[in-house]
Amino acid sequence: MKTLKKRKLERKTDYGKRIKFLKSRGPRIAFRRSNRYLISQYITSEEAKDRIKFGLNSKMLIQYGWPEKSKNLKSTPASYLLGILTGKKILEEHLEIPVIDFGMLRVLPKTRIQAFIKGVVDSGLKIKYKNEAFPSEDRITGKHLKNKIPFSEIKSKIEKKK
Repeated sequence: MKTLKKRKLERKTDYGKRIKFLKSRGPRIAFRRSNRYLISQYITSEEAKDRIKFGLNSKMLIQYGWPEKSKNLKSTPASYLLGILTGKKILEEHLEIPVIDFGMLRVLPKTRIQAFIKGVVDSGLKIKYKNEAFPSEDRITGKHLKNKIPFSEIKSKIEKKK
């Protein structure tokens, strides 16, 4: 009987996807969710050793005017804005265009994951995507949220950042 690897049993690693990423020899953006924040990391792999060039999380949105008392740093607008921040940083540092790695997250249409991709695309990176999968503008701007956020102000501050 074959024994499963520990990380596969814990549902942390999909080894099939990992092998494909390693064989591609290109960089990737890892998008992850924690209990409180969204996390994105730019990762390169050399000889199956991952090197994180930079990492960003949704807590950084507070610097751009996200309300501190707001507890929705995992929302669709936060995901979109994190995508813009990630894309801007990649362009700013003249890094290679990556593929997006969602790990063990289920990729469904019109979700936070798709909002993140839309943010990366809107920042100027050329990544393959399907427009039908993106959430509506109302969801991206946060009109559905109970506690409203100054979305347009935050987005303009991020875009002005060098």
